[in-house]
Amino acid sequence: MPQRHSKNNNDLAYFTYDEKKKLGYGTQKERLGKDSIKPFDSCSLCLKPFIDPLCCQKGHVFCKECIFECLLSQKKDIQRKFAAHTTQLKQEKDEEAEKLALQKAKELDAFDQQNHGALPQYSDKNFNKDRNGFHGANSVKTTSYEEEALRTMKAFWLPSATPEASVKVNAPSTSTTCPEGNEKLKMKSLFSIHLTEDMNEEKKASALDKTYICPSCQVTLTNTTSLVALSSCGHVFCKKCADKFMAVDKVCLVCNKGCKERNLIPLEKGGTGFAGHGDNLEAKDFKHLGSGSGLGLVRPAQKT
Repeated sequence: MPQRHSKNNNDLAYFTYDEKKKLGYGTQKERLGKDSIKPFDSCSLCLKPFIDPLCCQKGHVFCKECIFECLLSQKKDIQRKFAAHTTQLKQEKDEEAEKLALQKAKELDAFDQQNHGALPQYSDKNFNKDRNGFHGANSVKTTSYEEEALRTMKAFWLPSATPEASVKVNAPSTSTTCPEGNEKLKMKSLFSIHLTEDMNEEKKASALDKTYICPSCQVTLTNTTSLVALSSCGHVFCKKCADKFMAVDKVCLVCNKGCKERNLIPLEKGGTGFAGHGDNLEAKDFKHLGSGSGLGLVRPAQKT
């Protein structure tokens, strides 16, 4: 069936909507495939099948070694920043004390000159004053006599005339954060999770990787299944069984250990650092027409 003439009409002096769409301009949408989504049984840090999985209170799952290494590196970074901040505070305190001492020395020299008519004597041995009243190029500090000369000299290669940019180190936060959710995370708040492996011989022989099932309804767990973990014992169930049984009976269906409503932790679905996760599995990109060259300028999609 031939297309309509209005969509193929290319003798206009401007681009129509269909022509822009065929050229690839406008808002481009693409549904993310399976390769862009992290499997539910993979670590959020190394993106590999997890080993000794640990889960935080927000439902992010990590390998035990990966999350411990991440928290340890964060603590070392906090110690480094705290030491730099302490050094800066000490340096600022010393500079303030030195500034007060210089100010006091200037006041004493002015008082001595006013009362005795003597020239101010500098006790600093590092100042090598010549016959013109200026110090040498090796001097780091400048006096009031040199400031006016340095403004007109424009000798930026001199150590005394070289500007310095002060680097301000703010006080660091003393708490470690979750690398996935950016909320505060402590090592004692992590708990182990236990997934029930499918021991069916037919599925085990045909599948190369491990397959997990819900211990209650025996449904195979996939990325499309909403999962709930119990922070009290670590067993993982599908959300239907968790809402239907454990939310009412307040007990685990595997080990019969008591649980409360706050112990039901929904596990976050897959999603790497390059793709979204959850229900928003659609990537968008806006491309508009460039002026003159005919090439499109790409801008990143706005976050919603």
